[in-house]
Amino acid sequence: MDEDTRYEAVRSRDGRFDGEFFFAVSTTGIYCRPSCPAVTPKRRNVRFFATAAAAQGSGFRACRRCRPDAVPGSAEWNVRADVVGRAMRLIGDGVVDREGVAGLAGRLGYSARQVQRQLTAELGAGPVALARAQRSHTARVLLQTTELPVTQVAFAAGFASVRQFNDTIRSVYASTPSELRAAAPGARRTATPSAGVPLRLAYRGAYQSSAVFDVLAAEAVPGVEEVGGAPGRRVYRRTLRLPYGTGIVAVDERPRGWLDARLHLTDLRDLTTAVGRLRRLFDLDADPYAVDERLGADPRLAPLVAARPGLRSPGAADPEELAVRALVGTEEAERLVRRYGKALDAPCGGLTHLFPEAGALAQADGPVASLAAALADGAVRLDPGADRDDAQAALLALPGMDAGTVAVIRTRALGDPDVAPPDLDLPDSWRPWRSYALQHLRTAGELEPQ
Repeated sequence: MDEDTRYEAVRSRDGRFDGEFFFAVSTTGIYCRPSCPAVTPKRRNVRFFATAAAAQGSGFRACRRCRPDAVPGSAEWNVRADVVGRAMRLIGDGVVDREGVAGLAGRLGYSARQVQRQLTAELGAGPVALARAQRSHTARVLLQTTELPVTQVAFAAGFASVRQFNDTIRSVYASTPSELRAAAPGARRTATPSAGVPLRLAYRGAYQSSAVFDVLAAEAVPGVEEVGGAPGRRVYRRTLRLPYGTGIVAVDERPRGWLDARLHLTDLRDLTTAVGRLRRLFDLDADPYAVDERLGADPRLAPLVAARPGLRSPGAADPEELAVRALVGTEEAERLVRRYGKALDAPCGGLTHLFPEAGALAQADGPVASLAAALADGAVRLDPGADRDDAQAALLALPGMDAGTVAVIRTRALGDPDVAPPDLDLPDSWRPWRSYALQHLRTAGELEPQ
């Protein structure tokens, strides 16, 4: 997309491109999402950026009207398997905050200098700036939805010091933390740590929430997950194992341009990671316009796409958990939870356990023990930055692992949008969205569920 096309998207306030690029106005010092409702600036005053971090790095602050930091992530990072796409997925999972740039580079198999150079060349911002933009968004959410003291917000959002936090908030939002909190829209600041953090999980385009909730309900592992309520008003709840602690999340089925969610975390430093994992589970960063355009041109799929525009391909809240479940099935997964899962300190409704860690499952018998051992020692990597081809090869080398199971893991745990099971001959015209094509066929009852 060239800059003239981007400007036309801005002039038409086209929400399809929110998160795909950002624009800034040199005369105001503000950057926005393409669908910002403000008066369209003159073309000569507009600059375009691939990321919010790049706009911030050039001295622009976030628009208070369109809140560009709250847009869905770019679908490009889910599709791409190169180092930039893998890096963006890892940064979204909070790796830079936990392990630094050296940790990010180590996971990617590159030097820190190479990662810095590639990200800056393509996105206009390096890993530190990209993580900083993510931290500032997390801080805004906490300031405007909780009563946490400002000092606790700073460290929960991942800042190393209160001074760094204050400077970043002023730079990004042109406000002090207290001013940003006072400007919370509609005085939504009703949450306390014990009540959880309320979230609006944004997505672009149409979203078939009922189909996603049908999948989650059919697959739910008792003790770890539950789906309650009548169709159309269901709530999905599950436990989460996170880097600093644990969590329980509840997500409402009703789509409003976003999904309402509430997170209860034992350590608020896990907020960024938990949100990223929920976004992958519900496939919220997908580009339904691109998917539907390609698949809707196929005679077999056209009526299915017309019936369910914006159908998503669900991912996983925990990729290692998904791999085990794909291998053993729901009934055996429930048995593993009872035997090896860690019990919650206080059960919450039907939620009683965390799914077992790989190290614990290595004590089990058969293929699941081999898979768990490979996950525990790093022989198989399924984190957001894992190389999908390497992971597939490592999985296929394990005893009891067949190509069909690996295809499910690649689709769900690794978020690959273009996976074809080995027993199906799918047309090349469905590329690069074959995972979505199969989801259409399953939802329509033309294929068996995974």
